[in-house]
Amino acid sequence: MKMKKWLLTFAGLGVLGMLVLTYSYFAVERYASPLVFDDISKLPDTRVAVILGTSSNLVNGGKNQYFENRMNAATELYKSGKVEYLLVSGDNRQRNYNEPVAMQAALIKRGIAQDRIILDYAGFRTLDSMVRAKQVFGQSKFIVISQRFHNERAVYIAHHRGIDAVGFNAADVEIAAGFKTQLREVLARFKMMLDLYILKTEPHFLGDKIVIGE
Repeated sequence: MKMKKWLLTFAGLGVLGMLVLTYSYFAVERYASPLVFDDISKLPDTRVAVILGTSSNLVNGGKNQYFENRMNAATELYKSGKVEYLLVSGDNRQRNYNEPVAMQAALIKRGIAQDRIILDYAGFRTLDSMVRAKQVFGQSKFIVISQRFHNERAVYIAHHRGIDAVGFNAADVEIAAGFKTQLREVLARFKMMLDLYILKTEPHFLGDKIVIGE
């Protein structure tokens, strides 16, 4: 009888957990989906676009298609004339791992002038990237560049923090290659809800303000 009670309790908690995860995922999608775009012509002219970082290479040494597609999207957006500067925001906590520098190199290779690329070395998480773009780099309005699922979460965070952000969607990867990432996104949206509404999480670092264009 006692075992049955425990099993029912665990089953109930499991169902509750699934409901919370499902709600978090679709709440973000419902809010942010109208604010992320595949078509450049639908984007407003904006001074800065924020590119969200990821590793340039896979564990096996191959190219990370998420990274490549984001760099291609950023290049397309910049060359369209919609933005003046590209703020590359990523992780730089380890000596041999530097997402902003990798993004800068990839964009220069695609023909973007170095003085039009601004590096944010403390974009450790999406929340950090969004808040730092406003608090450190002085941008209360910008375009976010990543894949659609990531853009939705980034835009949701931005609007929660009083930032007028929209997203430009980089091409996604094949379903088989991106399955684990999509699964992690379910958990990431739940964690985001905790950060925004329960934990009131702030970026790891802020620091001195940096004026874009000087």
